[in-house]
Amino acid sequence: MEEKATFAGGCFWCMVKPFDQYPGIKKVVSGYTGGFTENPTYEEVCSEQTGHYEAVEITFDPSVISYEELLDIYWMQIDPTDAGGQFHDRGQSYQTAIFYHTEEQKHLAEESKEKLDKSGRFPMPAAVKILPAKTFYPAEEYHQDYYKKNPLHYEAYQEGSGRAAFIRNHWGGKRIGK
Repeated sequence: MEEKATFAGGCFWCMVKPFDQYPGIKKVVSGYTGGFTENPTYEEVCSEQTGHYEAVEITFDPSVISYEELLDIYWMQIDPTDAGGQFHDRGQSYQTAIFYHTEEQKHLAEESKEKLDKSGRFPMPAAVKILPAKTFYPAEEYHQDYYKKNPLHYEAYQEGSGRAAFIRNHWGGKRIGK
């Protein structure tokens, strides 16, 4: 049995590797969702005229890794309090969102967000939207598995954008509520 999870966390290059390394993850695809333009290109999404977010669609085996575990991994990759984008990537297409595929995912996402807010880890509440999943459009091939295809550029981007330091400073390997 397989399920899908869809998360927007800023630049999709940075959202693949964290999920890709876990057992039970079948596939992580970079792409676009949440907007109104059919089959958008990267350039169109970056123009902020499509309504789409950069996102990842994860195909996973829930008997090996749960949706709750995926949510924990997700929170640890982003600045959940930033409503304007992520790190140096600004604008609607880089904003954060959890796109739920079922009512159970919606409930679990809301519960997880509330748990994060109550943890006191951040001084402001999470600005992450929880939205119904829409059509997911895979990004161009050169965006897929970017961390494998361009490891030096990927690492430089992680550090240069401020994402890597933020994750180290706020999480240091600890999960929500710990």
